[in-house]
Amino acid sequence: MSASDRFASADDLVAEHGAIEAQLADPAIHGDSGKARQLGKRYAQLGPIVAGYKRWRTANEDLDAARELAKEDETFASEIPALESLEEEAAQALEELLLPRDPNDDRDVILEIKAGAGGEESALFAGDLLRMYLRYAETQGWKAEIIDATESDLGGYKDVSVAIKSKGVPEPGRTPYAKLKFEGGVHRVQRVPETESQGRIHTSAAGVLVLPEADEIDVELNMNDVRVDVYRSSGPGGQSVNTTDSAVRLTHIPTGIVVSCQNEKSQLQNKESALRILRARLLAAAVEAQEAAAAAERKSQVRTVDRSERIRTYNFPENRLSDHRVNFKSNNLNVVLDGELDPVIQALIDADKASRLAAS
Repeated sequence: MSASDRFASADDLVAEHGAIEAQLADPAIHGDSGKARQLGKRYAQLGPIVAGYKRWRTANEDLDAARELAKEDETFASEIPALESLEEEAAQALEELLLPRDPNDDRDVILEIKAGAGGEESALFAGDLLRMYLRYAETQGWKAEIIDATESDLGGYKDVSVAIKSKGVPEPGRTPYAKLKFEGGVHRVQRVPETESQGRIHTSAAGVLVLPEADEIDVELNMNDVRVDVYRSSGPGGQSVNTTDSAVRLTHIPTGIVVSCQNEKSQLQNKESALRILRARLLAAAVEAQEAAAAAERKSQVRTVDRSERIRTYNFPENRLSDHRVNFKSNNLNVVLDGELDPVIQALIDADKASRLAAS
């Protein structure tokens, strides 16, 4: 395969990048803020590909020139091995950039954490996970907003939903969904609970669900298909915390999806929060249905992991975190729980990329 044929698909993307650049330079396009934002996002997506393509073209042309010159002057032959290495390195980087993208990678997320087996200890662990993700969002410069939560008696969380949003137009791969999409699954903790008087180590778990947040235009939601129930908010132990029926429960009749929100004092605010979660769940369900129907579903140890499967263990006595999908281990659990999640997240991203390269 010739050099020009190897990355022919990049030519179209470079041309598209140039066309968008011209459009963005036209003041008239900014009269439509939605269109301008869409173009800006696509321009940012294509930027790394264009830069990678230019690096490869330069390396390839330098290598060709050295080979031609070496035919007439052998002194140029000594430069060829180093130039071959540079060309292959640039080609590999471009090959990775041209891999098919996850269409949801540009999205913000709604992250849900639910206490599982383990009672109060599980709820306390869910609170630890919430703090970890909130701190991580802070390190990434994202905005995190708790949109619904049910606290436990000891200050943990039976369940909590958080909207995590990026600011401005982030670089490709730096959005909340691109970074957090592999966090979904069962997280297991091993430690001596605060409620344990004998000093015994207990094992409990909490579930994490990461949903790409849907815009209204992404999901066709007919409110005639949604049953809206209102009720009185309650706090830990079931005690009433509100004297009005401000809590809202939405039931999407066609799918049976149920969403409840009671975190806000206003019924309208709770309804809006519940609709955000419902749209995200409907989008996730639609994506799953499409993937299930696809004949050639990609095999990946990261992406095909069952949500009910244990993905990670947090071992407090040994200060160790283990991600079982990619055999990642870290002996600074306390630092990870303080929001330093990048090493484990990068290990998962790298494993997924290697899997896709192998399948391409």
